[in-house]
Amino acid sequence: MIPIARPLLGDEEADAVREVLASGALAQGARVKAFEEAFAAYVGRRHGVAVCNGTAALHVALLAHGLHAGQEVLIPPLTFFASASTVLLCGARPGFVDVDPAHYTMDPAKLGAGMTRKTAAIMPVHLYGQTADMDPLLEAARARDVRVVEDACQAHGAAYRGRKAGALGDSACFSFYPTKNMTTGEGGILVTDDDEVAASARLLRDHGQTSKYEHAVVGFNLRMTEIAAAIGLVQLKKLDGWVARRRQNARFLTKALDGLEGLVPPSEGPGRTHSFYQYVVRAEPGFPLTRDEIVQTLADEGIGCRPSYPMPLYKQKALRDRKVFGRCPVAEQVVGRLFEIPVHPGLTSEDLDRIAEALDRLGRPS
Repeated sequence: MIPIARPLLGDEEADAVREVLASGALAQGARVKAFEEAFAAYVGRRHGVAVCNGTAALHVALLAHGLHAGQEVLIPPLTFFASASTVLLCGARPGFVDVDPAHYTMDPAKLGAGMTRKTAAIMPVHLYGQTADMDPLLEAARARDVRVVEDACQAHGAAYRGRKAGALGDSACFSFYPTKNMTTGEGGILVTDDDEVAASARLLRDHGQTSKYEHAVVGFNLRMTEIAAAIGLVQLKKLDGWVARRRQNARFLTKALDGLEGLVPPSEGPGRTHSFYQYVVRAEPGFPLTRDEIVQTLADEGIGCRPSYPMPLYKQKALRDRKVFGRCPVAEQVVGRLFEIPVHPGLTSEDLDRIAEALDRLGRPS
């Protein structure tokens, strides 16, 4: 089976972990600080606040921006559950802005109609490795004095008009889960230029401590370990090379899909540099196989393949039970047609040829 995703971990990462184990300093310390500084510099931000996972980064970011009960955060309906759950964990409510049909990110043309007097922030998601169309989103948010928190958990190494994902809104959050473009095992980070947001986030991730056993606010235990940071420091040095390889693999896959009418490859928006966390194909209604039949056929041939998100977020039971509703026609139209195939930098030329041959056979089923 060619895996849909695979973390690339080698001797450098193993050596870095051994150094941490030998030091005896395992909890948040010097390596976490070094990783925060290195990742913030990579993105182009003044501050990095490392935490235990991407969900924690989103949660802390929203709280650090002052989000509270009675307020609303606008998010797209096609994204991972944490984009909505972290809003609810702050006591606020998620509202939904439909996606554009070409790139599946928040549609700026729909944002204005989605804003209400309760809207305190928008959280565009840089989905599958491509940024949202940020300039018009930022313009609309600034006009209403609304904060913008980028959910960049899938967009390490992506860019928008020459600026890195994560350097576009007021703050941004990344995940370092094992399948992401780089990993720390588990981990996340908030990046920002706002001194007050960074200071608040640092308190919130560590029990609200200003010094040992001195607690200024009620916080959480969301710290990153030294082991995770050590892995992250090594992985960060490799990130640009891996993104270049992902983009090369994506070009190969797009060429392989050329001529297969009814299978639509991902497209790169104007001014955007896609980092291809995932390579997501859309099966049109006229294609001989349904999306689920495609997934099963490719899996049977040893090609890692899976459907993308099963439904718009507002149709998840956990949100319906909380009376969180939405209606996003574009998202509802495309969500059942999207599937992922391998694009990660661990693919060999033989792997890519196998995937291309399997895709070709999809277009001429027996």
